[in-house]
Amino acid sequence: MKLPAILLPSLFCASSVAPAACFAEARPFLSNDPGAYVKEQSPNEGAPCFVFPEDEDDGYDKTLIPEGSHIISMSFDELFPGLDFSEKFCSNRGFRDAIRNSMREDIFDTTPTYAGMSEKARKMLLLPDSSLQGSWNCKQYTAGSDEKIRMCKLTAVLTEYLGDEAPTGDQFMETIGSLCGSKPSTHWIDIVGITDRKIPHSWHQDTGRSPGGDARTVLLGFPKEDNYDGVGVFSHSVKLKYERWAPEDHPQSESVVYPTLEVGDEFIVRPRFAKGCELITFRDVDSIHSAPDVAYRASVMRFM
Repeated sequence: MKLPAILLPSLFCASSVAPAACFAEARPFLSNDPGAYVKEQSPNEGAPCFVFPEDEDDGYDKTLIPEGSHIISMSFDELFPGLDFSEKFCSNRGFRDAIRNSMREDIFDTTPTYAGMSEKARKMLLLPDSSLQGSWNCKQYTAGSDEKIRMCKLTAVLTEYLGDEAPTGDQFMETIGSLCGSKPSTHWIDIVGITDRKIPHSWHQDTGRSPGGDARTVLLGFPKEDNYDGVGVFSHSVKLKYERWAPEDHPQSESVVYPTLEVGDEFIVRPRFAKGCELITFRDVDSIHSAPDVAYRASVMRFM
């Protein structure tokens, strides 16, 4: 029996955004401490791979996903060595807030969609509890322009906290964006989501594609606590045994959602955020994912 897929706009089905149906089902917390709730949850990193019933029936012509490749954790120290970046990011909320706020301002101020908005609208859209989207690609904004740096505020923050050897804001964005593969969409979104209630999982794929076969989604986590080691920052995932691609005529801007799919807890991976695991990457055809049932974070940024 095939499970039906529903197509919804990707903004509402982003890696850590629950579709509208879930908001109606959101339930209040049993206590006032979501942090205590998530600290009881296991990452379950060794979860078995899930198989859709129709894939099991005709699995002979399916592509097996190599074990260990589904979700890969990365650190700032790997991307920007010699700066003690991971330690400073994980242990200093002021640094994290400054990175996040400056990124949001730089992207807002250089995105044509937001041009001409009033200062009142700007302030509202830049409130820290609101989501914001744009592009991580900085070269398209500086090419043929007298402006050499797009991410000016972020550059200043990185220099203040990391010193003169810090990357520029543009180098920061492009380095993370380079993890997205050879044919990235360059889409970026800062997602807050529901953080004060428990919600049902809503399993989906953002695009059901991996252009070039190497396209990966990158999530950068912003925890609520200094020195946090736990779950609730990144999207929850279900590792698939076989690649699952969207139909060729599936619009690129729409996500594939499985509203009737029930997944046992033994299959659910809750990726861990910790020092040395500030980012995760995955191919959209290798897993289905959902906003955490309990989110415990300031936000999560998605690069595609």
